[in-house]
Amino acid sequence: MGNGIAGANLSDIGLKRSLRLWDLILYGVIVIQPTAPMPLFGVLSNRAHGHAVTAILLAMIAMLFTAISYGRMARAYPSAGSAFTYVGQEINPALGYVTGWSMAMDYMLNPVICIIWCSKAAMNFAPGSHYWIWVVFFFALFTGLNLRGIKTSARVNEGLAAGMSIVIGIFFVAAARYIWGSSHDGPVFFFRPFYDPQTFRLGPVLGGTSLAVLTYIGFDGISTLSEEVENPRRNVLLATVLTCLVIGILSAMEVYVAQLVWPISQPFPDVDTAFVHVAGRVAGSWFFLTMNLTLLVASVGSGMGAQLGAARLLYGMGRSNALPRSFFGAIDRNRRIPRNNVIFVGLVAVAGAFLLSYGLAAEMLNFGALLAFMGVNAAAFVRYYMRSSEKRLANLVLPISGLTICLLLWLNLSQAAIRAGVIWMIVGIAFGAWKTRGFRTGLINFEVPSETES
Repeated sequence: MGNGIAGANLSDIGLKRSLRLWDLILYGVIVIQPTAPMPLFGVLSNRAHGHAVTAILLAMIAMLFTAISYGRMARAYPSAGSAFTYVGQEINPALGYVTGWSMAMDYMLNPVICIIWCSKAAMNFAPGSHYWIWVVFFFALFTGLNLRGIKTSARVNEGLAAGMSIVIGIFFVAAARYIWGSSHDGPVFFFRPFYDPQTFRLGPVLGGTSLAVLTYIGFDGISTLSEEVENPRRNVLLATVLTCLVIGILSAMEVYVAQLVWPISQPFPDVDTAFVHVAGRVAGSWFFLTMNLTLLVASVGSGMGAQLGAARLLYGMGRSNALPRSFFGAIDRNRRIPRNNVIFVGLVAVAGAFLLSYGLAAEMLNFGALLAFMGVNAAAFVRYYMRSSEKRLANLVLPISGLTICLLLWLNLSQAAIRAGVIWMIVGIAFGAWKTRGFRTGLINFEVPSETES
């Protein structure tokens, strides 16, 4: 009788342990972080000529279309959440490789922008200190903690997200008091961050929108949880779209208020940490330091995760012999981490921090991200419209709209970012063609192995 009860309730137990819709949304918001646009604000505001909020909202539209495609492809491939898999399986293995190589660009550049921003933020605590000292310090910190296998737990991440939310709440209250207590030129003042006829130019705004995509990077991670989700056919799609919507609205509110406090006509003391200076303006030096510390802690967490993610991607490539297995496919037996790759990614991040600006590195990252997003939209179009016996208009319009908008944003990246990205892609395609004998043999694998595999 006991065995019968256990057997009858087995599915119920599994259901109670599965992830629900709001669990997924919370996961997505924590991964992206509620402070996502703050490190980017100064660079974004300058690039979009003071229309940072417009750029954030336009980027949200592109990401919503792409989120729908990601959610739908997760139904077809519940055990994988990679643009590489979607494109390779639905369209062509060679195009899947190109998509995977563009993803690798994202993974390698994410630690770079984290080290750059952390180093700039640390200099606010120690004025007059040298940038290179902090770059080396954060390389050592990220690499050392990752080599020791130290990572933040889900509970710690939730606590950090709650702390960030409190700081964001204080910012909104303080900013509202500052704005209402300051003189301004009537109702037009409040619309200027959306559209200022004196500074609005379509090219710079689209360029800013291409940069604003960085705010949403990470939403696709929700699709990797498909096998652990209650009703994945419904909830993965809904959670991916709603996460983009929540992050987009919150980000737009943050940069809108910041733009009211610090108009584009006033140059920032440091463009890379501009939001920290906005916080200082609305509430004084104590909030300058509080916001600086909050964003610094958030960026340290992101930097550690980004470095380990890139190391695990390289490990997957090394394990499948796409890269020299003896180096990239090696695992530290005690810590069970790809030690060589952690060090390698750290060294690349240090080099990038000295050679690139935050803005250029962010745009180069988006070069790869937008290519991957175009690939996912194309894969969704092929699977749900081209190969479907029932030609629904939505299955045509949604992915093609996402692909077209992402292409437009990709074309509006800076020329320097496009040149660097094209060089990366040429090197990768040449390497892939050589490794697979013209893409005729086994496809190089760009799936990031799970932590249990490494």
